[in-house]
Amino acid sequence: MFNKKQARLRRARKTRAKIAELNAVRLCVNRTNCHIYAQVISACGGKVLASASSLDKNVRDTVANGGNKVAAAAIGKLIAERAKAAGIEQVAFDRSGHQYHGRIQALAEAAREAGLKF
Repeated sequence: MFNKKQARLRRARKTRAKIAELNAVRLCVNRTNCHIYAQVISACGGKVLASASSLDKNVRDTVANGGNKVAAAAIGKLIAERAKAAGIEQVAFDRSGHQYHGRIQALAEAAREAGLKF
């Protein structure tokens, strides 16, 4: 019997295996009830090239609650700007086994609008 967390981690492992096979830079998203985090990780998987979270000082000033779609969209825009500043245009989207809806979708769409391709 699998519980919810084990099922999500199984989906995440499957996605990460495919991304590793493609040898692509990945945009990894993690969410909790109160916050959302995004990292751009190198193709080898050993280095974080850019990161953003709803805990960042400039994000906390603009967004009242870190656990909603508005905050997720702000993080998507910010991570795209930071990735482009690091010279990264193309990434593989790693949603960490979460469903593509709600905050995950808001972050992805904001990152695409800001110019990140995936």
